[in-house]
This record gives sequence, C-alpha cells and structure tokens, in this order.
Amino acid sequence: MTISMRIIKDSVIRTLIYLCAVFSVLLLIGIIVYVLVKGVSAVNWSFLTSVTSVLKGTVGIAGNIVNTILIIFITMVIATPIGIGSAIYLNEYAKPGMVVTVIEYATETLSGIPSIIFGLFGMMFFGEKMGLGYSLMTGALTLIIMVLPLITRNTQEALKTVPNTYRNGAIGLGSGKWHMIRTILIPSAMPGIITGTILAVGRIVSESAALLFTAGSAKQLSNGIEGLLDKPFQSGGTLTIQMYLSATSEGDFETAFGIAVVLLIIVLGINLGTKALTKHFDVTRKE
Repeated sequence: MTISMRIIKDSVIRTLIYLCAVFSVLLLIGIIVYVLVKGVSAVNWSFLTSVTSVLKGTVGIAGNIVNTILIIFITMVIATPIGIGSAIYLNEYAKPGMVVTVIEYATETLSGIPSIIFGLFGMMFFGEKMGLGYSLMTGALTLIIMVLPLITRNTQEALKTVPNTYRNGAIGLGSGKWHMIRTILIPSAMPGIITGTILAVGRIVSESAALLFTAGSAKQLSNGIEGLLDKPFQSGGTLTIQMYLSATSEGDFETAFGIAVVLLIIVLGINLGTKALTKHFDVTRKE
C-alpha cells in the first residue's frame, strides 16, 4: 500500500469519525430542544411546589420530587458503603481465584439483568415476603440490588488504575494495609469512585419499570416531620413514574413533557456536579 493511499484512507476514516461525533451532538441537541419546546411552558413555581388536585385545580409534582429524593437517599446510604467495601475487598484483600472470579461474574451478570425482573423480584420478596407492600422502602431495597454492581465494578476499576508503586511505597514506609488504603488508595481512586456513585444516582433517577412494581405511584405530600418519617413505608411515585403515567393512562402530555424538562435539568446538574467533584478530588492534578 502506497503512502498516498494510506493518507486517503486515514482522511476518510477521520471524516467518518467526525461525522459520527457531529451526528451524536446534533441528535442530543435535537432531543433537548424538542423536550424544552414541548414542556418548558408547563414548568413554573406552582408546578414544582404543589400536587395535582382536581378540587383545587392545580397540577404539580412536589410529591414526586420528594419521593425521588427519599428513594435516592435511602438507596445510596445503603448501597454506597456496601459497594465500595466490596470493591476494596475484591481488589485489595481477596486472593485471585475461583471465588473472586465467581463474584465478579455475578456482579457483571446482575448489571445486565433487565430492570423489570428486579421489579418482579422486589415485589415478591420485599413487598410480599417481608410485608413492606408497595412502598418507597420496597423500591429502595430493589434499587440497591440494581446499583450495587455498578458501584462495585466502577470502584474496582478505579482502584486498579492506582499504580502499585503507591501501595509498595506506603507499605515500605511502614504503613499498615488499612492505613494505606484509607490515606493513599481511596484518595487516588476518588474520581472514579465518585463517577460510579453518580452514575448509580442517575440510574435511580431514570428508573421506572422496577419502581412500578415496588414503590407504587402515590404523589401526595407528607404532613409534617412525622409524616415524612413514615413516608418511606408508604406508596410513592417518582418523577419518572409520574411522567410515564401522565403520558399513558392520563393522556396529559403537557405535564409529561414538563416532568421531562425537570429530569433534564436534574441530569445536567448531576453531570456538572460529577465533573466538579471529580476535579476537586483528583489528587493527581493538584500541585
């Protein structure tokens, strides 16, 4: 193959790559613009701070916002330490062998299972067997199983990126195993750990199939602190569930697109927050 032919082929491939990148960006912009045009008129202060009421004539998603925040909080408080701890054990303590291989294979398999199957399992086990019924707690326990593989695998990959010289240097200076992990390894892998955690939050925000079977679709606001404490054990629909119901059974596309605008803003905020936190905790970029 002559040099001129190689140059031509490289130019063609480079052009195709640029076209694919431009198409992806234009597709994303098109979706965002379409959703904003359809739904931005529905988003106002009343829409965000009230609940839908036929008697009062109001349309709002305040209850769904509270339900979403609660289910994110419950899920991440339990899943994050378990996922990070599992990754640390697999990467730093467990000896390579059949057990580690089986655990890693199980986490990869769990991450590929359709969410509706998790929903059926959560409904039967947490809802029926454990007696939690349709509640935010049932939904959160189901989501914990769903996001654990994501947190574990991302944390494990982040730990693998830390050079072994960091470990050997700390141990050589007399540091204990856990002290080395806590002071050297985790700070060095923190950007990857944060990314995995935020991705888990994003999956919780966008989940609907599993929650339809477990959390229900109630959208009332709690009355006072006591009502808020009881809320995890009551039925509650998140933003994605309400968007689905508004667009299907209720036929209210204006509300559905309004919720979509709110979800887009939340996703944008999550991505910007991820970048800011990753940059802040990236010790390799600090002088």
